[in-house]
Amino acid sequence: MRHDAGGGALAQPHPAQGYAGDVSPQLACQWWQSGEAVLVDVRSDAERAWVGFIPGAVPVEWKLWPGMAVNPNFDAQLQAAVPPGRKLVMLCRSGVRSIASSRRATELGYEAYNILEGFEGDPDTHAQRGHTGGWRFHGLPWRQG
Repeated sequence: MRHDAGGGALAQPHPAQGYAGDVSPQLACQWWQSGEAVLVDVRSDAERAWVGFIPGAVPVEWKLWPGMAVNPNFDAQLQAAVPPGRKLVMLCRSGVRSIASSRRATELGYEAYNILEGFEGDPDTHAQRGHTGGWRFHGLPWRQG
């Protein structure tokens, strides 16, 4: 995870190329809960069903399960779900697909931010996610089932 100069979680967006910036899960959650941003979960429907979901997040798949091909309807689904001009915080499993989807959302006219660490974070030394970072690890709102 990126940290600020004081050693805490990133309190401000970090500049990025092709989209508005990178934000910590905590800052993304703060923006979302205050209504400052729309939380867009770009994980596949299967991931949300099996791993967990965030009540109130807008689900728009970036890649489709099982082949993980880019969703040909991403643009239309995002534009139907979120009015133009809104600030978006984009979430995926580990913070990779959310970069690509943030770039695309920016091309569509949104102010889009990538959520660092994603929902599950990076794998730990045992190749397991959810122990070293991510939305869920930080105790932010989510549900399973």
